[in-house]
Amino acid sequence: MLREKLVGRPMEVLLVEDDLEDAGLTIATLREGQVPCRVSLVRDGEEALAFLRREAHFARVPRPDMILLDMHMPKKDGRAVLAEIRCDPKLCRIPVVVLTASLTHGQILKDENLRAESFLTKPVDREHFHSVVKLLRKFMLSDVILPS
Repeated sequence: MLREKLVGRPMEVLLVEDDLEDAGLTIATLREGQVPCRVSLVRDGEEALAFLRREAHFARVPRPDMILLDMHMPKKDGRAVLAEIRCDPKLCRIPVVVLTASLTHGQILKDENLRAESFLTKPVDREHFHSVVKLLRKFMLSDVILPS
């Protein structure tokens, strides 16, 4: 597979997933794709928000270009995390792709006006997943080139 030549740094992805098997599959799928990226993994909603806000031991983490957010997690679920992201002026522009075991979650998020850029059902369909990641990367690069 030929890799696209991209200007700038790899895409930073925050994966919020408590199931290590699902996380491993998602990371493997990202590595197979044509979009170079680095993945940070957190395992619950509270840890995700601490990461995004760069609190405590997350003070020096990179700001993600995209968040892959599981809906069912301990401590704080995906809906609560997404609601906090969308209400925070420093975080609200980060694209969020919701990973869910049920398509009904997409309707619930729409009903609650919690905007997500895309929904992927688990197990993740690799081809669809690659197209979503490539589309988000293209969208981000249409306005700005990520610096080296």
